[in-house]
Amino acid sequence: MAEQSPPMWRYCGSQIKLWRYRAGVSREKLAHEANYAVETVRAMEQGRRKPTPRLLQVADDLCGAGGLLMAALTYLKPEPFAPNMREFLDAEINAITICSFETLLIPGLLQTEAYARALMTGTWPPVDDETLEKRLAGRMKRQEKLTRKPYATFNYVIYEAALRTGLGGPGVMKPQLHHLLEVGEMRNVTVQVLPIDKAPTIALTGPLLVLETADHEHYGYVEGQGTRSLYAEPELSSSFAQRFGNLRMEALSAEASARFIRKVADEL
Repeated sequence: MAEQSPPMWRYCGSQIKLWRYRAGVSREKLAHEANYAVETVRAMEQGRRKPTPRLLQVADDLCGAGGLLMAALTYLKPEPFAPNMREFLDAEINAITICSFETLLIPGLLQTEAYARALMTGTWPPVDDETLEKRLAGRMKRQEKLTRKPYATFNYVIYEAALRTGLGGPGVMKPQLHHLLEVGEMRNVTVQVLPIDKAPTIALTGPLLVLETADHEHYGYVEGQGTRSLYAEPELSSSFAQRFGNLRMEALSAEASARFIRKVADEL
């Protein structure tokens, strides 16, 4: 199923249409005054395209909305995070412990800006530049969690493949690997590498994350192809925690992992 357009696009588009009907303004008239094709205006009214400031201003003037349509501009600004991620971010903010296993990517809180940009630039379907910059800034802001007091503890297990994907080329990956080494020296952060030849079967089923909040609530979180799920059920979060514990036991120690990461970086 194709991803539905944001609710605010659809709501704003319907308001333009309602005001236009109320004022007796045809879609053709609105399109002419705003210098858009009629089909473009139709797409905006149906929420298939984001209503533009120009269309809102022209519609507001033509329909006598008195600024009510223009007021929607504030709510049409891009979100700093991808859709359906809000619940996880709320839990992350309140987390006192985060345990994360990643298979193919560097964990978000450990990404350099260049790595995150290369990753977001390659998403599909692509997003506009404004949305990309908002999301990039949002991810960088999230990383304040690593140093925010009182400290949370972070335990990362990273599959070897994530170190060797070559995302963005050596100019991006080499500084990213060095950044992992720097973050791994923080007292509240542990970074371990799971080598390919030591990976148990559960490592091949995908990434997972387990967190505990300040209220001692436990959550499990997984991401897939365009999907994100946060689980609060005790049975599932316990299962995720057990899986992470197994993966962590098979991973290299923090010291051996640092040597492994440095070796991969030196090969680039």
